[in-house]
Amino acid sequence: MSIFDIGVQGDGFTLSLSGTELLRHDAEHPALFLGRGDERISMFRGNFDIHDRVWQRVALRLEKREGDTLYLTHPDLRGGLTLHAEEADGLLHLRARAEDGRWNRLWLRLCAEPDEHVTGGGEQFSALDLRGRVYPIWTREQGVGRNKLTEVTRLADASDGGGGDYHTTFFPQPGFLSSRLYFAHLMNYEYAELDFADESFHEIGVWSTDAHFVFGAGKSIHELTEKLGGLLGRQPILPDWAMRGLWLGVQGGTERATALEKRCREHGVDLSAVWIQDWEGKRVTSFGKRLQWDWRWNPELYPGLDRVIREDRDTAWMGYINPYLVEGGELFREAAEKRYLVRRADGSDYLFDFGEFDCGVVDLTMPEAFEWYKQVIRRNLIGMGFRGWMADFGEYLPADAVCFGGSGAALHNRWPALWARCNREAVEESGKLGDCVFFMRAGAAGSQRDATLIWAGDQCVDWSDDDGLPSVITAALTLGMSGYGLHCSDIGGYTTLFHIRRDEELLERWLEFACFTPVMRSHEGNRPDSNVQLYDNERTLAAAARWSRVHTALLPYLRECVRENAEKSAPVMRPLFWEAPDAPEAWRRENYSYLLGPDLLVCPVVKPDCAERALWLPEGEWTHLWTGEPCSGGAHSVPAPMGQPPVFCRKGSVWTDLFRQIARM
Repeated sequence: MSIFDIGVQGDGFTLSLSGTELLRHDAEHPALFLGRGDERISMFRGNFDIHDRVWQRVALRLEKREGDTLYLTHPDLRGGLTLHAEEADGLLHLRARAEDGRWNRLWLRLCAEPDEHVTGGGEQFSALDLRGRVYPIWTREQGVGRNKLTEVTRLADASDGGGGDYHTTFFPQPGFLSSRLYFAHLMNYEYAELDFADESFHEIGVWSTDAHFVFGAGKSIHELTEKLGGLLGRQPILPDWAMRGLWLGVQGGTERATALEKRCREHGVDLSAVWIQDWEGKRVTSFGKRLQWDWRWNPELYPGLDRVIREDRDTAWMGYINPYLVEGGELFREAAEKRYLVRRADGSDYLFDFGEFDCGVVDLTMPEAFEWYKQVIRRNLIGMGFRGWMADFGEYLPADAVCFGGSGAALHNRWPALWARCNREAVEESGKLGDCVFFMRAGAAGSQRDATLIWAGDQCVDWSDDDGLPSVITAALTLGMSGYGLHCSDIGGYTTLFHIRRDEELLERWLEFACFTPVMRSHEGNRPDSNVQLYDNERTLAAAARWSRVHTALLPYLRECVRENAEKSAPVMRPLFWEAPDAPEAWRRENYSYLLGPDLLVCPVVKPDCAERALWLPEGEWTHLWTGEPCSGGAHSVPAPMGQPPVFCRKGSVWTDLFRQIARM
């Protein structure tokens, strides 16, 4: 029996999936449109201005049906459009193709209900339920502040256009999951938009007239994410060392890094890794401390690093790389000589500004360049002894670039997935998959099967909803509903600009939150000297020590959560509607709460000077982790002193003994 049904009535048709109506098309309420438009895309340091002038948009008319293929037309259209439906692996594939090459825009409208909720869209920082807004799908810098109503965003925009907005993200994805228990995903990589502004329909638009949509239905959110994982891929299991204790982010050379590692250990911090982003050298810009983008060990800054890595058996040492090469560096010269860099239309190497220095980008669509850069990773990072690294960036491919595999505009959204695959293959071919972990901020459909870990990017060192601590929770949950279930963040945030500075309270609350995520990792930030660091004083060291030990104690539980993500695409951090899909409260972003695996419910403190925390629990019997007090479902206000963020465990959990042990730590 087919999972989908097409019904034709007069000049209209309906399309249903497992009893859920997806499309209803007729002359009065069309579901398919074609258009013609001209775009203008400019980039400055990863921030994109996109202007699209659509000068013709027409609603298509049903002409006929032949089997599972519908033919639609319009008087201005030569040859019409075919819409073909077929089932594969329990999913509905819908392919739309217009023959007339004069058209370059396509829109598909899906049925919606006023009280319906939708989520996903990749990693979204400003909304859990996406209804009411339009989400452009174009990978880019997330921006500073990310809210046009805030002073920080205004200042960032005035400075270099880098303020961002509610939709700007490193990892957008053209798909969503509905409370009506279906998901929709656009397989194309061209610029797209998810439009949820109307209560009667959802619209997916794409800059192409050859589009491939995939739909899946299920009886639960879990079943939907499992099917989505089957389509997009699943993350490999993290090694135990990555989930144990804390990764210490430091920089400044061998002497400083080893001294801070020693200081943290002497104060009881359980360190599993030391991450040194400046292993290849540093440069100082007006933004702060940056790196020398020539991915080779700098023995002047890090003398004896090879010996330190080899002899330190208690620590996984980690490095840094990105797909860009600084002009004048040794790797840049080699890539330019081999013609491995992305080019301009005139054939010259495409160099662009990364903030007071110019770089070229390795053409990952060229097989020879891809293989060469993979060998750079194998030789310079894995060969150095690093057990992981930050695989940074991936968003800066200009729209007017010329690549071996096509235009920059067509490849831009795919680029982060190619970057993930380059790193994954380097690890796999070195025999290190399952032990080596690289973490990325940029992503695209396909990153699910290749990227070993995603981190939230460059949050401000503050409490802001759109770009501070609270935004990380939203990002993790939407990404989990987009097929990627392993997420972490810079403890304390990264970006210090204008008046914002990291203080002890923010750092400690972020430590509390990070403990209840798959990986705990610190970062000194772009201006380390302006911010409190976890190794600064006895109080911050004590907090880091306690929460790193709690995180280690959670390892058996986290190991099981990560296994379930690898096998069934059940994200480690799950929204409350995973438990209660019919409860409107579960879809409220303002809860800033999530399930960590099946049996822990975490309500991080995301505001300063907070002694009490308002929260909502799904129906059931819960136990307050720290006090042992029982708590039922519904709205509550509970004490939230420093060191006791509201965390609840499910009554009767098989992990109860472990949770009781943690409560005594």
